[in-house]
Amino acid sequence: MKRVLIISYYWPPTGGSGVQRWVKFAKYLPSEGWQPVIYTPENPEQLAVDHTLETEIPAEVEVIKTHITEPYELYKKFLRKSGHSNEVVEVNPVNAQNKSFLQKAAMWVRGNLFRPDPRCLWISPSVKFLKKYLEEHPVDLIVSTGPPQSMHLIGRRLALETGLPWIADFRDPWTKIFYFKHLSMTSSTERWHKKMEKKVLDDASVVVAVSPLVQQEFQAMTQTPVELITNGFDVCDIPSERYVEADGGPDKDFVITHTGLFAADGNPTVLWKVLADKCASDKVFAELLKIKLVGKTDKQILESIEAAGLSANLIDMGYQPHAEAIEQQRSASLLILPLRKEPEYKAVLPGKLFEYLASWRPVLGIGQPDGAMSMILNSTKTGVVLDWTDEASISRFIELCWQNHLAGRLTVDDADISQFTRENLTRRMAALFDRVAEHKTHSHP
Repeated sequence: MKRVLIISYYWPPTGGSGVQRWVKFAKYLPSEGWQPVIYTPENPEQLAVDHTLETEIPAEVEVIKTHITEPYELYKKFLRKSGHSNEVVEVNPVNAQNKSFLQKAAMWVRGNLFRPDPRCLWISPSVKFLKKYLEEHPVDLIVSTGPPQSMHLIGRRLALETGLPWIADFRDPWTKIFYFKHLSMTSSTERWHKKMEKKVLDDASVVVAVSPLVQQEFQAMTQTPVELITNGFDVCDIPSERYVEADGGPDKDFVITHTGLFAADGNPTVLWKVLADKCASDKVFAELLKIKLVGKTDKQILESIEAAGLSANLIDMGYQPHAEAIEQQRSASLLILPLRKEPEYKAVLPGKLFEYLASWRPVLGIGQPDGAMSMILNSTKTGVVLDWTDEASISRFIELCWQNHLAGRLTVDDADISQFTRENLTRRMAALFDRVAEHKTHSHP
């Protein structure tokens, strides 16, 4: 069996969306002839812990860990001293509004002294450790997955020093990620980032993007092939039967659900207004409406829901294990997926979107109607993406879902979403591994 070294900052028991992608690839790669070797920190910063993900990892997956030194704890202390609660720090520290002097100072330090990110102190020790490891435990291929982009710098140096082929897997863009412009960088730091991004793109054997728009952006920057392999859903996580008993009716709750991280700059204030107006005009709707938030939610969103007069309708469940989040998606009447109000988010495909698809529930995306998420929802006929300010369209869509709920019709039309199963995506990734590994040596010495 061929061996692949996967360099990832995120690994169970760390929870959250950044972990899911390579846990699922690692789960299915052995059946495609590839044994994963995971390299990850033994003491990472953990915004969430989910021990259930550890049960996903096959016994043949080797995990190697080393200690990481990072300034993130000090950075968080700076932010907390400025009067922000832990919750705000964790959910949305970078582009929080009305930053204090301490926050601005911490942001400048983070943006300019720790390049490309606060995990940069792990790069050199990791390269040294992995070179020694590979001498005794050879692999056929290196994969780095970022962010954090420091993982790509480890992968690049290791590939250049060993001659091994290397795939750079971008779960998010680098210089075009939404928070890049909020990091108070000097012009020289910005130039450094763009230079390193170009080096990673040029020196990789293949680049992988998770969104078609990011794929296009990267391909315009490099001659290196850029492949599209999206995130997806695991059929093992999704019971085969539909939730018939939760399909609605006049005596059942109308549950609008959001799962995962819910940051303040994605706050769909117009949606809360639409729901409040509907409650005021329809007493049955007011009685049956439940707004269920499953995951870490910024306090500004909770305050916004309360300000709209919807406190009685709110159920804030906080972070839940992955299996519980899936359950909540499947029992919802409507799933909402508001994107951050950043132009860069046009290219983003949130990981949870694919599990939303597998819930067979209608999806209301709020963001840019011509973005990557809209492409997926339109092609699968599972929902719509409406502009943050389009009150009339949001109101019409809520009314449509409400009427379907009353009639007991909540499942969406059967669409072909099989291309997004983790097994099929892993087959595509393994086929890419095979092609790259055939060349044996790194193509950009």
